[in-house]
Amino acid sequence: MGHWWHDNIAEPGKTPLLLALAAFVLTFAITRTITRMIRAGKGPFRDITPGGVHIHHVVPGVVLTVIGGFGAVAGGRHGVAAGICAVIFGVGAGLVLDEFALILHLDDVYWTEEGRRSVEVVVLTVSLVALVLAGFSPLGVDDVTDEEQQGRLGLITTYVINFCFVLIALFKGKVRMAVLGTLVPFVALVGAIRLARPTSPWARRFYRHRHRARSRALLRAYHHDVRWAGPRRKFQDLIVGAPDRVPPPPAPGS
Repeated sequence: MGHWWHDNIAEPGKTPLLLALAAFVLTFAITRTITRMIRAGKGPFRDITPGGVHIHHVVPGVVLTVIGGFGAVAGGRHGVAAGICAVIFGVGAGLVLDEFALILHLDDVYWTEEGRRSVEVVVLTVSLVALVLAGFSPLGVDDVTDEEQQGRLGLITTYVINFCFVLIALFKGKVRMAVLGTLVPFVALVGAIRLARPTSPWARRFYRHRHRARSRALLRAYHHDVRWAGPRRKFQDLIVGAPDRVPPPPAPGS
């Protein structure tokens, strides 16, 4: 275990990244626990509203992210200072991304259906950082041999091909596969080969006169959503709680 830690974490300078990831996950978990307690009216915690203004935790999150980020740039990847800055950055990033949906919609959608975007972004961020810790490099450069790394043409070709896979997957409406595909090119390749989502730019451009392809895309998207929507919602509810239920509009004439 000691040799693995030295060879894969300490020697490559990944200790700050590991500390930042741990602080990020722990901060997100603690923050969601506190906000759920506030929502339920339990415990000593309450919203911070000085002067009647609700201070969202994204505000201190931005401050901590800036402090930790600049400190990490100045402190390098080794030493106690690098570890402290990494923890500060991870805490700040956890607070910020917990309210990603608020930043996206510029509205307090924390306990609404739109607020689930924060959970998706947090899970995706943890996955990407974990892949980097495991040794994956952007656009599959870790798969390039030593000879290809010494040759500029081979390195550029690897970048271009894998980047094309990522772009195609993105235009096909497969955002998660495109993002993960930046570190695992095989994921982007699968996204680039499979049918596009029916509302994606790719489908609007290339399936316009291909009725069979458009029908297959609609059917596949329907089956995918039916299969995974329920488990995904249960997983998100387990982590962050169920969103507020929106009452149905009153019937005409009532």
